[in-house]
Amino acid sequence: MFSKKSILIFLFSLLLVNMVSSQIAMINIQSRKQISLNGKWNVIIDPADVGERYQVWKEKKPQKKTDFFEYAFDDGPVLNVPGDFNAQKKELSFFEGTVWYRKKFSYTIGDDKRLFIYFGAVNYKADVYLNGEKLGSHEGGFTPFQFEITDKARSGDNSIVVKVNNVRQKNGLPGFGYDWLNYGGITRDVELVETNETYIKDYSIQLNKGSINDVAGWIQLNGLQLQQKLEIQIPELNIQYKTQSNDKGFAPVNFSGKFKLWSPENPKLYRVIVKSETDAVSEEIGFRCVEVKDGKVFLNRNPVFLKGVSIHEENPNKGARAYSKEDDILLLNAAKALGCNLVRLVHYPHNEYMVREAEKMGLMVWSELPVYQHIDFTDSTVAGKMERMLDEMVGRDKNRCGIIIWSLSNETYPSAPNRTKALTDLTKKCRALDAARLITHVTNSQIYQGNHFKVWDTLYRYSDLVSLNEYIGWYLPWQGKPSDTKWSIAYPDKPVFIAEFGGEALYDSKGPADEAVYWTEAYQAKIYKDQLEMFKTIPNLSGVCPWLLFDYKSTNRLHPVYQKGYNRKGLLSEKGNKKKAWLVMKAYYDKKR
Repeated sequence: MFSKKSILIFLFSLLLVNMVSSQIAMINIQSRKQISLNGKWNVIIDPADVGERYQVWKEKKPQKKTDFFEYAFDDGPVLNVPGDFNAQKKELSFFEGTVWYRKKFSYTIGDDKRLFIYFGAVNYKADVYLNGEKLGSHEGGFTPFQFEITDKARSGDNSIVVKVNNVRQKNGLPGFGYDWLNYGGITRDVELVETNETYIKDYSIQLNKGSINDVAGWIQLNGLQLQQKLEIQIPELNIQYKTQSNDKGFAPVNFSGKFKLWSPENPKLYRVIVKSETDAVSEEIGFRCVEVKDGKVFLNRNPVFLKGVSIHEENPNKGARAYSKEDDILLLNAAKALGCNLVRLVHYPHNEYMVREAEKMGLMVWSELPVYQHIDFTDSTVAGKMERMLDEMVGRDKNRCGIIIWSLSNETYPSAPNRTKALTDLTKKCRALDAARLITHVTNSQIYQGNHFKVWDTLYRYSDLVSLNEYIGWYLPWQGKPSDTKWSIAYPDKPVFIAEFGGEALYDSKGPADEAVYWTEAYQAKIYKDQLEMFKTIPNLSGVCPWLLFDYKSTNRLHPVYQKGYNRKGLLSEKGNKKKAWLVMKAYYDKKR
């Protein structure tokens, strides 16, 4: 008989197995030995979520004629990875539930090597199994994670199974309500990554806050041989900085250089090599300084007006989640054609290709956490989830000089219990992780009455920018002439950024005699013209960002004629057609310096 104590220990061990979390992903996997697991994956579509009961991950097969199992990966459907499952099969267009993925691979680990499996993103929850054993879980659909499988992978054939579930969670990030299609699946690259036994896991190499010459950062090793000589090389500048890691594998980095600073006009990147005694990685890194003072944003100590546009991670040509370099270049080229110098990547961290390509093209980047509207800040797990996603977002992209703003929330409600404290704490954590970039929260809690805006939120106290969304002319009517608008803004010494504005129009929709009526291009264009007049009245206006670049899919948009499942606020249709408002915004940006 088992004792009560032994039963409790066994049950607790099972609980721990189910609670094993993924690891924060190593930085710069592009510079490491990789084998792609992208391609065709066998899948089991599990709308009733019964796969747990069947223990699908064990991949049992009949051994005798009397054996049978009510599931199988073989001879079933396949899906492309990376890619959302909604766009790949018509019957999954609006599916929110469980899909099991299976991929077989063969690998032999070399001597003194380590092996990891890396996921660029899985939406929303992922439970990962290797050869029938659970590696762990990850929550959050837009950031990378990894598992070490050095001692778990077999020499030869292996099988990886991933349970993917995109059901909305009350305590999720985002929560129940959001205005974009809930694309589920393994939506970004999957890689096997081989490293040496002790490898360079992470590093930060960026200019110190306020400086245009001094680099402040660090290097972190992982493995058994943690005390090593380290070196950073920038060949073009003849920089060879040497240091040594401590017994924790950590080394602070401080050196100076005469950098050609990255800017939209000159997106200069340098080849940077990071070396230890047991490892070496390299990548292209730029250097720039961003700060706020006197109610303005400064880039490299020069004032800059942020000419932005919001972009969802959706390829308009495919009607699918964007994941590839080609997808991202299509979106970024459209932003460049509009005259933008900044892209607001909404409402979640986009794939790494997007950030890297924007940087190469000279586009500043606003990267955002999916802390969106209906978040349950009273749930005891939410704060930890926000911090984990922040760690993953900043961890992946901290060396991308193109990112100038971390946005930590969008349209959360000031009256929501515990909201302000939770987001204030998150802001302080972000500042500790990265003091050199700007931080903001986007609000829409302002009061508009008598053609007078009253803008106030406690979060602005901790933000570098006063960022707000307003849809005057669409959700609210004008209460006077746009040119006569008055503003009372808390924290008047801070720059103001209009993070969203606009209205909906179906491309080529016209009213009687081309009259400006709802849903028409003429009406949308009028909203934009009125908004541009109002912008002249805003004190400390440092940037604007129309909502948004392309029409995109949303289950919230129900009008059978004008919307048909799309949010029609795009300056471009989902086919890429330019609406009249695009021309209005293009002319504004061309004149704005």
